[in-house]
This record gives sequence, structure tokens and C-alpha cells, in this order.
Amino acid sequence: MQDLFTNTEYLTVSELTKQIKITVESNFPEVVVIGEISNFKAHVSGHWYFNLKDQNAVISCTMWKGLNNFVFFTPQDGIKIIVTGRITVYPLRGSYQIDVRSMKPAGIGELQAAFEKLKKKLLQEGLFDESVKKSIPQFPQKIGIITAKDGAAFQDMISVAKRRFPLVELVIAPSKVQGSGAAESVVESIESLNKQPDIDLIIIARGGGSIEDLWAFNEEIVARGIFNSKIPIITGIGHEVDFTIADFVADLRAPTPSAAMEIATPNADDFFVFINEFSYNSSQKLVQLCSEKRRQVNQILNSYGFRYPFDLLRNKTQRTDTLILKIVNGIDKKFTDYRSKVELKTKIIESNSIQRTLKKGYVLVKQGNKYIQRAVKFNKNQSAKLKFYDADIEIPIENN
Repeated sequence: MQDLFTNTEYLTVSELTKQIKITVESNFPEVVVIGEISNFKAHVSGHWYFNLKDQNAVISCTMWKGLNNFVFFTPQDGIKIIVTGRITVYPLRGSYQIDVRSMKPAGIGELQAAFEKLKKKLLQEGLFDESVKKSIPQFPQKIGIITAKDGAAFQDMISVAKRRFPLVELVIAPSKVQGSGAAESVVESIESLNKQPDIDLIIIARGGGSIEDLWAFNEEIVARGIFNSKIPIITGIGHEVDFTIADFVADLRAPTPSAAMEIATPNADDFFVFINEFSYNSSQKLVQLCSEKRRQVNQILNSYGFRYPFDLLRNKTQRTDTLILKIVNGIDKKFTDYRSKVELKTKIIESNSIQRTLKKGYVLVKQGNKYIQRAVKFNKNQSAKLKFYDADIEIPIENN
């Protein structure tokens, strides 16, 4: 465009941005960049947005949903990665960014660092504590298996179950065990089995592989899915030397899928041995118990009481009579003692009665409402009443 007053050519912001976009994108059609993840965000749309940085610079990155499905691990801040993509310009902000096409950790060390970081976090939260682990049932009737349905691990576990405990029922919850979406698939299978009311035990299994192959079992969502399961879980992941985060959270860890089924199922041969031993020991104990009870019965039948039952009855009757006589005599003695005491008290009362005293010639002198006990208390100016044994006499007041 041209300024009509100054005849100066100028560009609009959009035109300039467009030229920059064409220049940048045509010169960087593919780049391979190493850097550390920061500000990672998984959008609800499924796209990933994050920064890639080193000591001196930061660049924005975008990875679209269809492409990030092929990433076998969940990116975390602080992990060093290698991305392949192209440089693009976002016109609305006038900024450039890497349009990521593929992503991988920058070496095994980065995965190990992420492993240790998550392990420490979950350890501090108590997900590994023995106190929260559920007990494994001794005789499970139905076992849920989470693994790849077409994998060798599943066939190995079926063989072990048929050999050891043919009565057990196996329920397969097919799951991806490697690559993009494997972690989410495992969690979905755990939740699905937990919705069934008759599952006694769950086994999560996968054959051996590299750390990248087993990485789904190092994801946080798998760890929390195992921890939240109401059904006890045994893990049999990889080989004996392989340890995953899932193994630490599980209620029990087995070194291989086959070993997991060995642990989960009782041995049918042991059952038969137990039944035979139980039958033999029970028979022996029953014979001993019968012999002991027979001895006790014979001892009772041969006792004095059973040999002379009427003598025992007479002895008990005589003892009863003796006790009754002793009680009656005791009552009579008590009655006699109390009667003697009553007679004695009666005689004492009678000997101290007023009438008996008056009969001897004594007289009671009464003035007003009081008996006169001393001469000094007698009032000559007041009438008096003399009480004899046979009659009462009134003495009037003398008038001078």
C-alpha cells in the first residue's frame, strides 16, 4: 500500500506477519530440538501446549491430539525430551512456535528421573504403605485379568490356572499394555472389574520389555487406579528385574505374569494332600475321642453310685432327715430362749408397777398436774389428791 501524501510504501501488520510466516516456515520445514519441558498443559480438547527451554532460551510448542496419541509417556515439567516438528508462526500473537510431530525422552536417564520423581511423590502420599495394602484371598473363585488378550502372558496365566486350580474362573478385561493410551486403558479395565460384585482378585500382567515398553505402568493415573481399587491387585509386569510404579502400589508384586497366577491360585495337589491328611487325622481323632468317651462312661457305670443306687438314695435321704431335725431343734431352742427372755422382762415390769407399790401401803400425792415427790414442794394453800391402792382422796384447802 502507498501513503497518498508522502508516496511511502507500507505493510499492514497482517501482511508483515504473513511474509514472516512464509519466510520462517519455508526455511524450517523440519527441526529436531532437544530441551526441557516447562508449563506443560494438556487441554480438554486433547491438544498439548508446553514450552521447551534450555539455559538461555525458551520456545513455545504445540502438539495436536492426533499426533500425541503416539507418545508412550505422559510429559512432565522438568523432563528433557527430543521433539521433531516444524517452525510455524501464530499470526494472532505474532509469535513463532514448534509444531511438534513426534516426541521422545532424551535418553533412558530422563525416564529414570521421571520414575524417581513420581515414586518419591507417591511414597510421601502413603500409596506404598503396607498398612493400606489389602490381603490376598487364599481361595479366589473368580480372578480378573488385565492384559493384552492376544499376548503370550495371558496364555501363560491360563495354563498355570488350569494346572494349579481348574475350579477358578478367569475374567479377562482386555487392555493396551504398551504405547499411547495404554495407561488410560489399564485404568478403565480396573474400574470395569471393580463394578463387578463377584471378582475376588485382579492380576495386572504384561510380558517383558524395555523401559519404554513398560512405561504405561509408571504413569500416575495407573498408580492411583490401583490404589483406589476395592479389589486386591497382584502385578506381574515384565521380568524379575523389572520394577514399575504399579508394583509399588499393588497389594502384592510378582516377578512375572506366570508367577502372579502361581501366587493367586492354590495348588490342587496340595488340596488332595490336605484332604487326605485331614481325613486320616480326623479318623484317628474320632477313634481316640470315642475311646475316651467309652472309658468315661464305663468309669461312671462302675462307680459306687451306679452300683448301689438305692444305698446312695438312702444315704441322701438320711442326711436330709438329719438336716431337717437339726433345723427344727435349732428353731425350738431359739423359741425357748426368746420365751425365757420375755418372761423375765414381764416379771421386771410387774415388780416395778405402780399398783403393786401402792398395795404395799405407799401413797401418791398430786397437786395440779404434778406428783409431789418432796415435802418442800408441797403447797399448803393448794388442794391435793391422795392416791391409795384402793381409792383416791381429795384434800381441800384449809381456811383460817
